[in-house]
Amino acid sequence: MTYIKLSNVNLAYRLFEKLTLSATERRRSVLGGNIGRSGNRQVVQALDDVSFELRAGDRLGLVGPNGAGKTTLLKVLYGIYQPSGGTISIQGKVDALFNINIGFRPEATGRRNIVLRGLINGWTRAEIEKKMEEIIEFSELGDFIDVPFKAYSQGMAARLAFSVATALDPEILLMDEWIGAGDASFQEKAKRRMSELADKAGIIVLASHDESLIKRVCTKRLTLVGGKVKALAEVRDF
Repeated sequence: MTYIKLSNVNLAYRLFEKLTLSATERRRSVLGGNIGRSGNRQVVQALDDVSFELRAGDRLGLVGPNGAGKTTLLKVLYGIYQPSGGTISIQGKVDALFNINIGFRPEATGRRNIVLRGLINGWTRAEIEKKMEEIIEFSELGDFIDVPFKAYSQGMAARLAFSVATALDPEILLMDEWIGAGDASFQEKAKRRMSELADKAGIIVLASHDESLIKRVCTKRLTLVGGKVKALAEVRDF
């Protein structure tokens, strides 16, 4: 059974200062969270005691101001960051759309990149070949599928990334903002596919600033502020 369960998850990292020649021009780089101290060190508490549980069919919208911890939480779920404390339990194959260029080689064609991205995700060559034409058709790239990826526009790259990521029905899909490429008809196709993924016993976690999108796509809404869970409720309650 597909599920995600977080119990009291924390993520803290040391805050480094970038010093210039002048002490008065010191700059501090903070990605988000709350600044505190651990001994003589300054640390950023990016996630603070985060707990929630998702089951098959759930579509969770992550909302909150910039620096609230939304993207950090997604990267923890994907295994990019290891939490400083707490426990994470995930059952199901996870795929993510954070950066449309991740996993794609600029010099390779769109078709070759489908193969490479599939292999990175652990798909077999048989699975990739079986889905190849479906991915190409969904992306609407036509003959451009055999053009090097570096020649693609942002919209073309996004369409290919979305088509590949969702082709083999990931049981858990993580997204940082909704795909913002393509015309209205492609947007509708993408929305239908997202709904189909959830209906097939999948879980979707989507971080976005677009409240209307959260209401339209998601079933649950988690509000983060300063790395802490401020609220978790059904979308229909808003």
